[in-house]
Amino acid sequence: MSGGWWNSAAVSHGLMALFAMGSWISVNSLWVELPVIVGVLPEGWNLPAYLSVLIAFGNLGPIAVTITHHCAPGRLNERLAIHCIQILAVVASAFLAIFWCHTVTVAGEQRSVPFLVLTFVLSFVCCTSNVTFLPFMFRYPPQYIRTFFIGQGFSALFPCIVALGQGVGKLECKTVNSTVQPEYLKENFPAQNFFWFLFVMLSISALSFLALTRRPSESQQGSLPPPPQESDSGAAAKDEEETHRLYNGGTPVSEEQVQVEEQPPAQTFWTPRNIFLLVLLAISNALTNGVLPSVQSFSCLPYGTMTFHLSVVLGNIANPVACFLAMFVVLRSSTPLGFLALVGGVFAAYLMALAALSPCPPLLGSHAGVALVVISWIIFTGAFSYLKVVIGTLLHEAGHAALLWCGISIQAGSLIGALVMFPLVNIYNVFTRGQECVQECS
Repeated sequence: MSGGWWNSAAVSHGLMALFAMGSWISVNSLWVELPVIVGVLPEGWNLPAYLSVLIAFGNLGPIAVTITHHCAPGRLNERLAIHCIQILAVVASAFLAIFWCHTVTVAGEQRSVPFLVLTFVLSFVCCTSNVTFLPFMFRYPPQYIRTFFIGQGFSALFPCIVALGQGVGKLECKTVNSTVQPEYLKENFPAQNFFWFLFVMLSISALSFLALTRRPSESQQGSLPPPPQESDSGAAAKDEEETHRLYNGGTPVSEEQVQVEEQPPAQTFWTPRNIFLLVLLAISNALTNGVLPSVQSFSCLPYGTMTFHLSVVLGNIANPVACFLAMFVVLRSSTPLGFLALVGGVFAAYLMALAALSPCPPLLGSHAGVALVVISWIIFTGAFSYLKVVIGTLLHEAGHAALLWCGISIQAGSLIGALVMFPLVNIYNVFTRGQECVQECS
């Protein structure tokens, strides 16, 4: 694979996006496939509650990585850690495709133990990716952090498109004995095939990361000038032997240089601006990964299944589009960032109000109501996706430790959002589900 095209920045960006795609594609795939598997597994509609709890336990991974960074700074080999969790994800997804519907008798009742165990493993991998993938990005120029978030957008978009092709959640209203009853249509292909799709996507992500770390070093020779060195030539030679340098359109950075550069920013990192960025990032992820996804069905389904599907698909398309926009336009001032968060928050509040008023939200039965809810999901997702990319870019400039805290903020915000919404949705039933094929609003 020698040649200029393989060493080009375009290939690097493509590999980076595919690598980042594997960060959350497992959990996203499990969520979109729930309407299919709940009718097969013995837990039934209690399965989403199990999934939420298992994802919460998956945060043991980020906690372990954070403790390692604190107790043994510079000792964690991030590249090796990423390889390990990617291999774990690929193996777990293969076992999931084979054993997802197997059950085990526990305390006299059938339980889907294989599915739950493998779900925990995949959740552990996804949660850990935020505190390993992002710090690894410090080895690349700042523009690659934006490509990374585009790839994360693909982790939600691709499973959604495949699930729509599968025909998840399609139903028809049929009259039986003078009563209208919903009849769910059979999927175009079974859940096993969907989980094999997940296996393929995770394998592609792992191979893309392997390609990134095995990029031919010829690109650093000949026409390209040597990177600036602060150490003597002997130390530089040792760096070249002991660490694999990565060059993708910017100055190559070795692991030793990452550790050296990590120390000065750590002393001055906790400035009011950086704290503001981390808090804003945590709030953004709490809304986009925890709060609003928990009530998306309540806000959309009263307007029809097509409205729900359009909101999911177009919202997931808005994610990578916003990340792509951040490749060219980066807001660096705190004021416009805060204003953008406020705009996204207004649409988030509207969607929460629709969910709270379910099953009889305003403008029900009108095209204006459908348009408003779909546009709201697009703007909400796009605004906060752009915000997350810009904050990630700014924190990338603050150093390696800043990217670690970036990952921690993302994971903490997502966890808090999910924990807040879980009892409201599943225990206290604050939000009311509408009944399919039943007109409940006069």
